[in-house]
Amino acid sequence: MDLTKFFDYMDNRKKVDIESDLMGVFNALSQEALKITMEINNKYHTPQELVELFSKLTGKKVDQTFRLFPPFYTDCGKNITLGKNVFINACCKFQDQGGISIGDGSFLGHNVCITTLNHEINPQKRAEMHPAPVRIGKNVWIGSDVTILPGVTIGDGAIVGAGSVVTKDVKENTIVFGNPAKFHKKIKT
Repeated sequence: MDLTKFFDYMDNRKKVDIESDLMGVFNALSQEALKITMEINNKYHTPQELVELFSKLTGKKVDQTFRLFPPFYTDCGKNITLGKNVFINACCKFQDQGGISIGDGSFLGHNVCITTLNHEINPQKRAEMHPAPVRIGKNVWIGSDVTILPGVTIGDGAIVGAGSVVTKDVKENTIVFGNPAKFHKKIKT
């Protein structure tokens, strides 16, 4: 299965069976991501070098305004899409098989975890996975130690407070926090 078919499959949120050909793609992408993230994480790189390494990791040209403070972890890499002026702080973890997009001007604090796969609830089928993309709008601020669950969309201008677990969509220009994250107030623009 090539990357185009992989993206189509994941975008359609189809179940991923542990015995399918898709698992071979998962494994190959994981090995490539491990190799590139080891390079990112285990020696100093200039900001320009990090842009180039992240472009290699995602398979897409990353804008020169991108900033990353390593270490950074992902088990896929190829289903990450970044806008301009995105900042990712140290120790963030992306499970991006289901797709992660981050809009222009968004900031992620330390240790943010973004997940795009859920395992099957039925214990006899627990190895099956269900992908759902995470979409982060423009000018979003995600605080440190936030976990974002599969299928969540965070609207433009939103703020997610530190330590939150985001289980459902966040409206634009709002502040949410807590576990689970709940509406706190509207941001005046």
